[in-house]
Amino acid sequence: MLKKFFLLMIIPVSGIYSQFIPESFFVGEKNSISKLNAQNPASNSISDIVTEGDNVWLGTSNGISLSTDRGVSWTNFYQTEAFGTESISALAYDKYTNTIWTATAHSADRDNQSLPEGSGLRFSSDGGVTWNTINQPVDLPGDSTIVYGINNGVDLPKVRAIPVTVTIQNLIYDIAFTPNTIWIASFAAGLRKSTNSGQTWERVLLPSDSVNQITPNDTIKFPLLPASGSFGTGSLNHRVFSVISINDSTLYAGTANGINKSTDGGVSWRKFNHLNQENPISGNFVVALGYNSTDNVLWGATWKAEHESEFYGVSASTDGGDSWKVYLKDERVHNFGVKGNSTIAASDNGAFRTLNKGTSWILPSSIVDEETNLSIRTNIFYSAASEGNDIWLGSSDGLAKLIESGSAWSGTWKVYFASQPEISAEEHFVYPNPFSPRIDAGGLKFKYSTNGKLENVTIRIFNFGMHYIRTIIQNAQRNLDGVTNPDPQVWDGKDDAGNTVPNGVYFYRIELGDGDPLYGKILVLQ
Repeated sequence: MLKKFFLLMIIPVSGIYSQFIPESFFVGEKNSISKLNAQNPASNSISDIVTEGDNVWLGTSNGISLSTDRGVSWTNFYQTEAFGTESISALAYDKYTNTIWTATAHSADRDNQSLPEGSGLRFSSDGGVTWNTINQPVDLPGDSTIVYGINNGVDLPKVRAIPVTVTIQNLIYDIAFTPNTIWIASFAAGLRKSTNSGQTWERVLLPSDSVNQITPNDTIKFPLLPASGSFGTGSLNHRVFSVISINDSTLYAGTANGINKSTDGGVSWRKFNHLNQENPISGNFVVALGYNSTDNVLWGATWKAEHESEFYGVSASTDGGDSWKVYLKDERVHNFGVKGNSTIAASDNGAFRTLNKGTSWILPSSIVDEETNLSIRTNIFYSAASEGNDIWLGSSDGLAKLIESGSAWSGTWKVYFASQPEISAEEHFVYPNPFSPRIDAGGLKFKYSTNGKLENVTIRIFNFGMHYIRTIIQNAQRNLDGVTNPDPQVWDGKDDAGNTVPNGVYFYRIELGDGDPLYGKILVLQ
């Protein structure tokens, strides 16, 4: 999710886009237990939700979780043969073939950095009983052209294209479907499609940064450049983060340079961005797209990119992208969900919901499970979905289900937290790690055990040079058995003076009675 990696391509990527991952991708956590059958999902970081009848699919930092009974019980696909310890970077349901698709990724150490690496796709046509695995799509070194346009009447017109031959920073953030075609948004590998269930993949050409539309009847004078390379500076519009289909032939692709629309199955494209329309989107960095078929509104999570006049917000169009209205100014929205004629925008500051196409927005007053008294304490939400009267919200720290009755956000809440693994007194860790004080509103949590004995516990934070930063608790009496930890200690990422610490490596020290201190490492990334 968390998806706090540096995107430093082996093939150089310029600008801020070389260091950013949209907020719906997570690094696997250690704080979740792996079970094939459980009462809870496998992780508290819920990046994506897909509902289909009684089935609820979750994309998490610890693989896929599935409930076939609307949340009564869960099957967790983690540390299994198909998924290993992979995180989920995209999740989608193909209504044409009744197949669930997911993309996976993990962190990889390269040049003393932890970088994201795509590990392919998995799909199941039997509800998760069996899974088929597809390797991350890459090009051969000689794949330096694609066929498109007329190019001065040449019989086989070719457009230069940089081959993406590596899986580092080549990972899939979104998946969409049209009849017999799968579409993937894979950042450094651009927009791709497959017409044979992922056996082979074709690169899809979008307009360049300086071109607003393309058709097969055009002479194409620019190369396909999702990254910088031997052909020159990369095109931000070829770096793709989101893709949706709203019917059999109409697609939208969100990039680092706007929203691209095709009405002929991905052949011709028209680009909408902050600079080329009278009523434009708020920002060119489009991290998520959504469509409400009830009221025919297209939604974009449109973040600030490079131009000084851009800003964070939600952009909505009722005319297919010809014009836009902007709402939730300065909010960082990560994903969309719909329930009837209402749309939910999952953001850093809550799950905003509109029942009138964006004119007004409402937040849940509180999310508390009346049966268990558990609550969602973070304001950061990454995903939303609905089925019937059920609304599902995925956050950075827990999953919530609302059985809605009456007005919006009224009804009965059910809150789910991942089971915690049992640990001994010698084991300890913190989560989430990497940790962002800005994004992880629930704070950095400490997991340790006193082996069921009452001990005086002190926890302190130090920087990389082992200089003192903060005391979390001092000589506090704790009796923890390694299984339950109802009230974990939390660090908010600040020092003793109340200042948020800068990015970097930090260490924690846990003192348990008279025993030897326990040490661990924290990676802070904003």
